[in-house]
This record gives sequence, structure tokens and C-alpha cells, in this order.
Amino acid sequence: MIRLTDVHKFYPVRGGQVEVLKGINLTVQRGDHVCIVGGNGAGKSTLIRLISGIEQPSSGKIERTMRISWPLAFTGAFQGALTGVDNIRFICRVYDVAFEDVIDFVEDFSQLGRYLREPVKVYSSGMRARLAFALSMMIDFDCYLIDEVVAVGDSRFQQRCQEELFVKRADRALIIVSHDSHYLRLHAQRACVLEKGVLHHFPDIESALAHHNQVMAA
Repeated sequence: MIRLTDVHKFYPVRGGQVEVLKGINLTVQRGDHVCIVGGNGAGKSTLIRLISGIEQPSSGKIERTMRISWPLAFTGAFQGALTGVDNIRFICRVYDVAFEDVIDFVEDFSQLGRYLREPVKVYSSGMRARLAFALSMMIDFDCYLIDEVVAVGDSRFQQRCQEELFVKRADRALIIVSHDSHYLRLHAQRACVLEKGVLHHFPDIESALAHHNQVMAA
């Protein structure tokens, strides 16, 4: 389970603070597929970072009894001076996974070839994202965080991402942030709309999208 109780997030700005998230309450159980919809600047990515533990709330409580992924394709934790392989070794140590059990999978999945043994700082943004996605798939998480539509690499790589995430891991919890209504209808069971830092809950995708469209049109 993941439970957020009265979560607030402030960031310092010139002349004071801005409140990005305002009293967020959210519960996600094992196997739930939840989408979060909102306009630019609504606080969606901030919320995902708080759920993952990348950032901490200013106040409120976040409880986690599930193993949660970092946001898929998130590359901020890579050490640029290390090779792709060395970054894999580091992640394996953090999550207590045997390097020998996953290196073949990551090599095959990432399609980076010889670059896997080059420093990550020479990678393009697409190469870094492919490595990050492959690393996400090598760890057995209970909940996967998807910040915007997964569209990394060519069509073959994207198809394999869809297979690994939505078919092989269909029983896992998913928290999806996206503007793509078709994508949300395919992969989410219930929805929330984040509007000016306030999270509104809806029983189904269509009512959430209708509310979001109304807000955006106002």
C-alpha cells in the first residue's frame, strides 16, 4: 500500500515560498492502476517524486509498504563518470540484486551495445532513458511510476517496453501521469485530477477527463 495523508510541498522562491501541493490525500493498493491528470505546472511530477522518495514532503505523511520504482526513464541518479555497467552494479547493490542475474537482460533490453561499457556522460538523452527503463525492469517492484507516456527509442523498443510493463507486470500497481487520454483509457482503472496543487478524485477515467477538459477550457 501507498498512502499520502495531508501532504504539502513548498518550494522557496524570491520573496517567500510557493505551495505546489496542497493537502494531498491518496491511497494506492497492490494491483491498482491509477492515473493523475493535470495541466502544466499543476504539480504532477512533484507528486511522483514525493511518492518515489526522490523528494520529501514539507508536511504530511507518506506511508509505503510496497517496493516502488523510481519514475520510469528517470536518469537523475546516474553517475556520469561511471560506465553503464558500473551504474548497473551500483543499482544492484542498492536493491540487493545479483549483478550476474540481470546483466544479460539489461544488455539485451537496452540495446546499447558497446556503449554500455562507456561513461554515461557520453550518452544521448535517449540512450540514458533506455538504460534507465531497462534498470527499472530488472528490479522486481510492486508499484511502477510512469511520468508521462513511455516513448523511449524506436517502435520496436517501445513495443517491448509495453510488453514488459503492461503485460508481464499487469498485476503490479501503476501510478500514471499523462496527457494522452487514449493511453490512460488503455492502462488506468481510476483517475485523479491535480488542479492548482489540489488532488480531486473521480471513480472513472471519463469523468476525470471531462473535468480536466472543462478546467483547461475555462
